Amino acid sequence: MPQKTKETPMMEQYNAIKKDYPDAFLFYRIGDFYELFNDDAIKGAQLLELTLTARNKSAADPIPMCGVPHHAAQNYVDILVDKGYKVAICEQTEDPRKAVGMVKREVIQLVTPGTNMDQKAATAKSNNYLTALIEAKKDHYGFAYTDLSTGELKVSLLVGEEDVVNETMSLRTKEIVANHEVSPKLLADLTKLGILISYQDKITPHAELAFVTQNLTDMTEVKVVEQLLMYLTVTQKRTLAHLQAAEEYEPSHFLKMDHYAKRNLELVTSMRNENRNGTLLWLLDSTKTAMGGRLLKQWLDRPLINYAAITRRQNKVASLLDHFFERSSLQEELTKVYDLERLAGRVAFGNVNGRDLIQLKTSLLQIPKVKDILATINDGTFDDVIDHLDPVSDVTDLIDLAINDDPPVSTKDGNLIKSGYNQQLDDYRDAMKNGKQWIAELQAKERKTTGIHNLKIGFNRIFGYYIEVTKANLATLPEGRYERKQTLTNAERFSTPELKEKETLILEAQEKSTALEYDLFTEVREKVKAQIHRLQQLAKGVAELDVLQSFAVTSENYHYVRPTLTKQQHDLKIVAGRHPVVEKVLGEQKYIPNDVTMTPDNAILLITGPNMSGKSTYMRQLALIVIMAQMGCFVPATKATLPIFDQIFTRIGAADDLISGQSTFMVEMMESNEALAHATQNSLVLFDEIGRGTATYDGMALAQAIIEYLHDHVHAKTLFSTHYHELTALESRLPGLKNVHVGAVEENGTLVFLHKMLPGAADKSYGIHVAKLAGLPDSLLKRATTILTKLEKQPTVLPSGEQTDTAAAGTDQPVSSAAAVPSAVKEVNAEQKPGSAVTSKETEKQSAEVDEQLALFNYQENNVSKAEGKVLTDLKELNLMGMTPMDVMNTLYKWQQKLKD
Repeated sequence: MPQKTKETPMMEQYNAIKKDYPDAFLFYRIGDFYELFNDDAIKGAQLLELTLTARNKSAADPIPMCGVPHHAAQNYVDILVDKGYKVAICEQTEDPRKAVGMVKREVIQLVTPGTNMDQKAATAKSNNYLTALIEAKKDHYGFAYTDLSTGELKVSLLVGEEDVVNETMSLRTKEIVANHEVSPKLLADLTKLGILISYQDKITPHAELAFVTQNLTDMTEVKVVEQLLMYLTVTQKRTLAHLQAAEEYEPSHFLKMDHYAKRNLELVTSMRNENRNGTLLWLLDSTKTAMGGRLLKQWLDRPLINYAAITRRQNKVASLLDHFFERSSLQEELTKVYDLERLAGRVAFGNVNGRDLIQLKTSLLQIPKVKDILATINDGTFDDVIDHLDPVSDVTDLIDLAINDDPPVSTKDGNLIKSGYNQQLDDYRDAMKNGKQWIAELQAKERKTTGIHNLKIGFNRIFGYYIEVTKANLATLPEGRYERKQTLTNAERFSTPELKEKETLILEAQEKSTALEYDLFTEVREKVKAQIHRLQQLAKGVAELDVLQSFAVTSENYHYVRPTLTKQQHDLKIVAGRHPVVEKVLGEQKYIPNDVTMTPDNAILLITGPNMSGKSTYMRQLALIVIMAQMGCFVPATKATLPIFDQIFTRIGAADDLISGQSTFMVEMMESNEALAHATQNSLVLFDEIGRGTATYDGMALAQAIIEYLHDHVHAKTLFSTHYHELTALESRLPGLKNVHVGAVEENGTLVFLHKMLPGAADKSYGIHVAKLAGLPDSLLKRATTILTKLEKQPTVLPSGEQTDTAAAGTDQPVSSAAAVPSAVKEVNAEQKPGSAVTSKETEKQSAEVDEQLALFNYQENNVSKAEGKVLTDLKELNLMGMTPMDVMNTLYKWQQKLKD
């Protein structure tokens, strides 16, 4: 019977280390492999698609095991971290040849989703933020975040869980460091968003903490930054000299948009496929550097609200537009600039190599050229930029003097340092060169002396230098000339005292040369490290310049204009505005521009028109123009005069709440409430089809009440699109509301969208025409047309009791009776059975039903087939809010099959 495996010293060491990292995969170094054991091996083999094996397979309890080669480990680490896991890298910390007993090992780094610095080219223009959170008091939070690869560090105070969620989602952070005092509910909500929660309660003071918190005065901000830094110190186990002093920011100092608004407007990610294609970022990004691309995304997340700051950016964009040749030269030089921020981070982290330093030198060599180009513009616009573009020439000179122009990837195999940089290194290299020349001369001499023409002198790491003679030639070798060293199948290897002496000299020079090169490289790296903060300031200047030239390029390519921003007036006038992304996709010739005019006295536009006609595009178009303007970019219009907005609120499209699992309608109401509670007269509100997620009269009542509240209390500039044509009558009594509609014409029964915004209300919804475009059955469309014709002949009633005429929506014609809808139903039923009489009781019953809800279907059972009746009954009982689109399609298909049968 197999015996239970006794724990070996190695497994004892492994288990002791694993206890300190229970929530991480432990990559345990054994020779040329990283091994995983026990549960790590079982789960790791599945996630990494590795072969699962075992130690002591014959034992009763074999230990699960899998491994990866150390040279390929980074790829496997990245896979696990991308999936939201932590990986502890455990290395041998002493030379196995000198170890007594078990080789010492310890974790040298804990790689987590928020601390992974090995960014791929595909993500070079994206930040990887690690966030820290503390709860100072109920609903008051300290919030800090950093990108470990660039050293950026920001901190703020937030009020309310919603602000925490908004900031976290805007940053697209993958990991939050909290303490155990933070609300468990909030942490649970963040976990539902796929964010890893890590904990750091203990804080030990040290010098780096004092440096990064030096400019902070609020103790909550100090504490959350200390918590963040402590976590980095514990996990990374190395210097964090590249972290910048923490910078306070206040979300209200920027144009505020919650994560729903950013998603609805598709600023950074597309709602269709979650990538950047088809987004405003995709359109605006003509940056030439990785750091410029990251800064553009930050500007897009936080447009400005300060008039002077926006104007400074606009002036620079205008100057670059006016200087085409200088801008082209600037782009050419920026293309040669590598990622200065992340290069500085790698220097501080100690994982920079020779090629990284050459990239740094190449980048710094472009800075004087960039300054010269800006100086030739000579209009004063870039004087502040020129003053801050420090070329850090001392670092350039050092790298040029010390590092070979084409160094190897490894920093420990030599050939890194230039000849002439260090005399001792040059002496070692001379000894190696002369020694190898002596070996070549010795080989020629021995061949001539012995007459053995294929005699050779070789080298291997075990036996060193040797003289090799084939067995066929051994007979001609003079007796006692060489000392036998090794016997092979077809040859003998020999040595001589003279060869041994030269071997010692060469190998000693080679070994000492390699060690000295690494020491010299480390010295260079430390000297560069001392200038990290200068490099970071330079990177900021280059990144800003890169984004501004990107704005200029985009503005020129698509014929954008400089918007006029007003400080006092709140008038908004856009002439021939375009949706920038849709225009790029369709082409300038195909896109139909539209005007937008709004004043403080006319702050609400009520938009009607068919589906697919462009109402949502028109609404998004305004929001994107506002965002672009407040970023400092020019805008897609012939002319634009805009106030500076403080917030943008949107309710566009149907979506569920990922955090709380709320239905679409609940999310709709929550987003509406967010705008009603927080919007000001300086805000922009976009509401698309409010009320469609509930019963018809409920929805109409809510929509009207929301419009009235916005009009009477909020006074924000509002675009409100609706299919409730009854609401267009509000124009007659709400002086701040104006009806507009998207034009559409009917030609030979076919609907043609004009995509043009026109004054007044739409004459009808054209819903049946859109259904026809979608391919619904002709019989169904004919029946819908018959019902619609009867209903349109009757007046209908607003939820408030005001009357309007659906046949002439938007006019001010009075309506005579509140019983109009039941009359319509009566006529439809009469049409179903000519000559039939409707009793008083039936009329009363219908009236009572319609008071609750406008009937979508009203039929008498003897007029429909059994199958049709069953389908209609199923439809009435259907819980649409609880179904996915695929469920709805499957149900519709089943009904169609029933009706066909």
